[in-house]
Formats: sequence, structure tokens, C-alpha cells
Amino acid sequence: MTPRDLLLAQARERILITDGAFGTEIQRLGLVEADYAGDLGLGHDQKGNNDILALTKPAVPEAIHRAYFAAGADIAETNTFSANRISQADYGAEGLVREINLASAGLARKVADEFTAQDGRPRFVAGAIGPTNKTLSLSPDVNDPGYREIDFDTLKDVYREQIDALVEGGIDFVLIETVFDTLNAKAGIMAAIEAGEALGRDLPIMLSMTLTDLSGRNLSGHTVEAFWHAVRHARPLTIGLNCSFGAEQLRPHVKTLAELADTLIMVYPNAGLPNELGQYDELPAQTAAFVREWADAGQVNILGGCCGSTPDHIAAIARTVENLPPRALPVPPVRTRLAGLEAMTMA
Repeated sequence: MTPRDLLLAQARERILITDGAFGTEIQRLGLVEADYAGDLGLGHDQKGNNDILALTKPAVPEAIHRAYFAAGADIAETNTFSANRISQADYGAEGLVREINLASAGLARKVADEFTAQDGRPRFVAGAIGPTNKTLSLSPDVNDPGYREIDFDTLKDVYREQIDALVEGGIDFVLIETVFDTLNAKAGIMAAIEAGEALGRDLPIMLSMTLTDLSGRNLSGHTVEAFWHAVRHARPLTIGLNCSFGAEQLRPHVKTLAELADTLIMVYPNAGLPNELGQYDELPAQTAAFVREWADAGQVNILGGCCGSTPDHIAAIARTVENLPPRALPVPPVRTRLAGLEAMTMA
């Protein structure tokens, strides 16, 4: 059974759990420059480069994966949100993109397989692809609205480099997350489709949008409805929301997406809104109570946490929805995916 089919089979039986935050968990450890830099000798400060810990201090991401699986997670997201050539250039580490992604995927795969071996319950690994700090849709120069720092093909190649390494490292799915620019996501989708075609097999895609205001739009101006219609041709395994706000603020947008999409809904909100110090105060029981409302309404298939969430948040969510039925999938139209272009006929 393929990872796609296995996840779908599990999702028919129960609400699945993905993991929680990586960045804020790493911040809590108080690591110093030497922990990040190791002996790589890159000549740039590495503090804050969470992705490079897969090479310099692998026990840290491994322990975080282990804590989330112990809390009840079914899916691990690799610690690779910024493990791309664009983001790593800020640290002078763009030459290590392949190594970082290989190592990160391998760590998550190792821990996932260990937990599966213990109890026979399938665990999955999603290769996390962040949006980079570039945007295809908007100009960074207010005096030149037509200017772009990067073009579509370049960004697609950046994503392809990362995806190829993640696949080699053992991921099950490509997770294009925190999508603030829908065109960026399309570049990631095309890269994932091309990577799958090169392998001669299905490479399932997960997509997760982030909202920039309470009206429910991302930075490129798309509502959740528009985002779904812009990406549905890719036949994503999951569609959903992450980051942005806490669960309480995401409620109406989760409802909208759940009523619209013909695939699994995965939502992993922040642990509330940050306080004036940038910290997250929402307690695990509070987060669990908010997301339970979605589960009670039959709106979600996979739940987890983003910024500020901890293994305790994931454990609370897992306990709260343990005996609740998952969202039922509507019967989708018959579709084919051809080089990322939509071809649809109604069943």
C-alpha cells in the first residue's frame, strides 16, 4: 500500500494528528552559537538557523520528533522549513541544502519507523517546504510595482533541489506550508510534480495556507476559496491552514474550506496569539477545546499545532479528539494530473 493510500485508510477511521511547532521548541532550549555552528566553519553566524541542527546537533531535532510521537502524533514534519537555497544564503549555508534535507528527513524517518515498530500503528513523514522570504506576486519596491526579486522557474528549481533531497532521505509526502503567496505555492507544486515524474511514482502533496488578516486572505490576496480553486488541480492529499492565528480566529475559515474541498482537511494553528513579548500563552487544554469544536462539527481530518505549540498541546489535542469521527470526504470528480495542469470530467 502506498503512503497516500495508507494515510487515506487511516483517515477514514479516525482524526489523525500531526506534530507541533519546531522553531519555538528549539528556542526554548536556549541554544548558543556553538550549538548551531558546530565545526562546519561556514564563516557566518548560525544562531537561529534551526534547520542546520540536523548536521551540527542532530540530537535536538530527533528528541523533538520523539516527543511529538510520544504525545500521539501520526505525522512528523521535517525540520526543514528554511532548508532551501534562498533562506540558507542568509547564513552562508546554501551549499549545504542537500545535506540538511537528507539528514532532516532521515532523522524523522528513523523515529517514525521506531514508533511504528513498537505498536504497529503507521507513522508518516512530511517533508516541510517553507515559502522562502521571496514573493512571486508582489514587488518589494514600492516605487516599482512590476519589479520581482525572483522568477517562477528559479523558485521552482529552488524547491526541486530541496524536494529531491527530502525524497532521498525518506519522506512520504511533500508539505508546502505557510503559503502566503499562492504563486509561490504553485512553483512548489510544479517542483513536486516534476520530482514525482522523475521518480516514476506518485509523490503526494500537502498544502497549507497562512492568513494575513481576519478576513481570510493570504498576502497575495487570495481567500481560502480562491486558494483551493487555484491549487485543486494538483490533487493535494491534504489542504488546510497553519500558523497565522490561533484556533479561535481560524474557526470560520476552517468551516469554509471543509465545506468546499474534496480532500482531507489538515489544520495546525498557533497556540493562540503571541503576547507583547512574542510568546504564546494559550494552554494545551485551551487549544484542544478550540479544535474540538471543528471535530464536533465534522470539519477536520488531521489536527496539530504551529507556533507556540508543544508536545503537551499535541497530547491534549490527541486525547480530546480520540473518539470523535473524522470529517467525511465528499465524492470527488474524476481527475487526472498532467504536468500540474488540470483536466477534469465529472464522474
